[in-house]
Amino acid sequence: MKTKRNFVALMTKSLYIVWTLLLVAILSIIINRDYSYAEYIAKQEAIASVNKDIAYRQWVSSHGGVYVPVNKRTQPNKYLSNIKDRDFKAINKEFTLMNPAYTLTQMMHDYSKLYGVKTKITSSRLLNPANKADMWEILALDKIDSTRKNYTEVSYIGDKEYLRLMSPLVTTISCLKCHAYQGYQVGDIRGGISVSIPMKPLYDDAFKNSILIAGLFFLIWLVGVLSISFFTNKIYKYLDEKEELYEEYIYGLVSVVEKRDTYTAGHSTRVADYAEKIAKEMGYSEYDCHIIHRAGMLHDIGKVAIPDSVFLKPTKLSSREYSLIKEHVVIGYDMLKDISIFDDIKEIVRDHHEHYDGSGYPRGLIGEDTPILAQILSLTDSFDAMTTDRVYKGRKSVEEALQEMISLSGKQFNPKIVQAALVSLKDVIIDHTKQQNPKTLLEKERFSHFYKDLLTGVHNEAYLRSNIYNLDKCSFAVWISLNNFHNYNKQNGWAKGDEVLQKIANSIMYSCKNDARVYRFYGDNFLVLLDNQNEIDELKINVDKIVKENNLRYKISVAALADTDIQTMEGLEDVIKKLF
Repeated sequence: MKTKRNFVALMTKSLYIVWTLLLVAILSIIINRDYSYAEYIAKQEAIASVNKDIAYRQWVSSHGGVYVPVNKRTQPNKYLSNIKDRDFKAINKEFTLMNPAYTLTQMMHDYSKLYGVKTKITSSRLLNPANKADMWEILALDKIDSTRKNYTEVSYIGDKEYLRLMSPLVTTISCLKCHAYQGYQVGDIRGGISVSIPMKPLYDDAFKNSILIAGLFFLIWLVGVLSISFFTNKIYKYLDEKEELYEEYIYGLVSVVEKRDTYTAGHSTRVADYAEKIAKEMGYSEYDCHIIHRAGMLHDIGKVAIPDSVFLKPTKLSSREYSLIKEHVVIGYDMLKDISIFDDIKEIVRDHHEHYDGSGYPRGLIGEDTPILAQILSLTDSFDAMTTDRVYKGRKSVEEALQEMISLSGKQFNPKIVQAALVSLKDVIIDHTKQQNPKTLLEKERFSHFYKDLLTGVHNEAYLRSNIYNLDKCSFAVWISLNNFHNYNKQNGWAKGDEVLQKIANSIMYSCKNDARVYRFYGDNFLVLLDNQNEIDELKINVDKIVKENNLRYKISVAALADTDIQTMEGLEDVIKKLF
């Protein structure tokens, strides 16, 4: 599940980045186009200015120039002194000839003052030194001389940016009047018209437009981010719901085991809790603690496939049975491996019986080759087994179990985990009421294969051995022995003999308040453990009736247990010997 959350987080982060970069890229393109458009407008303005100048120049040129009154601003052009009719007088005024360049120079000057557009005519072979080209214009003149096309560039004049355009001036017949002596011929490029459009007003407009667009894009970006966040939260909600279902599924699986064996369910819960305590003590993250708790809940799930004859066996397992039990880790792994929600715990389930020294199963892993969470689970699994009553052994105290952990440190268990266990498990309170004995009618019937005498339905010697720790409240032991019952079977048949045994067993159970304390021994004998004298009297009456009806002989012996230790088989056997 963490993998999916990490994937969603990564995808969300990627979406945020991609969405932001996409809008930034588009915004950059739009802003760049705004500024480019500003340069385009400036260029069109410059071209329009040049075209206007050329049109005006052609008009003046087509008339051979214009005569204007001489005044302070307009003096006779000394560069036209070679023209015979440059000056004349009329109506008491002096007039002088203004060629196209002269008129255009004055008009450009006025236009620049009015609109900030700088224009002038320049050439590499000057007629008027005042029209000398600057550094940019020298470069531009060279460009237009080779290309015969307009040359445009954004450049600085002083500290201000201008769109500068140089348009070629082509020599025409009318130009030769003033410039023929310079060696120009029709068609030659004899200079150019330089126009400089100030960019600041256009850039200011582009900047204002960019601010407006940037604000709009910010709103679009914000809507996108909120949308991504909304859908991400929906995905996380879906994952949360799925995880809740997953948890329900886990505990549903645990319930399957619990219905089969209540000890295993309690064991799984305790192992999970102990493992989480140790993981926290070792500084693992909340997620890892959650993982190991889930793994602990399911670490024995593979036991659902183990036969009842082995899984529910109340006595110690044989080597063959133990080999079958060991299969539960691989079975559990196989059950979980193809379900994605168990990806983070399946290997822990498989490896929780590996030992630090390599003596464990199923793979015989050594040391750190076993996943660390599986190593923790291995220790807590053993700890709970040590501190829990089983039918074939008594429990250890917490202190005794921890001492055994120390003795197995570096062998069965990782020393670091042992040290953490000594801290985190030292104050564990063990519920001493936990027993593996069957409680409900269903559980009793499931254990009948192990505990019940198949003929009579009373308990067998194996159950007595398993329940030896719970006989401390019994006051009396009654031994009922049928004499020469073998001869009765020979005379009346085995079926009749079985019927009599069943009747005797039923009468005994009828006489006892607690039928769990009636046991059949060695075929023809019954042991009954009772709490009071009245039960003994009723028992004798009921058994005696059946024995007399069938012409049997029997013996009833009673022993008081007040001063007798019957919580061990040795103590109980001493009591039984005295009753023979």
